[in-house]
Amino acid sequence: MAVELKIGDVLRMKKPHPCGGSLWTVTRLGADIGVTCQECGRYVLLARSQLARRLKQVVVEDGESA
Repeated sequence: MAVELKIGDVLRMKKPHPCGGSLWTVTRLGADIGVTCQECGRYVLLARSQLARRLKQVVVEDGESA
């Protein structure tokens, strides 16, 4: 399953971050995807395959109003 992402998209993962946050913002695209936790600001770099397995849903796509 290929996930189409853009910088600025907000993602919800299957498991929450240890800080308690469950929403992540896409900050880097390439072979690896960079995401930032919206709760604590932690930056994590994940391989596309890992992100596809851990992703639950794209909450807000860039350009949409929440």
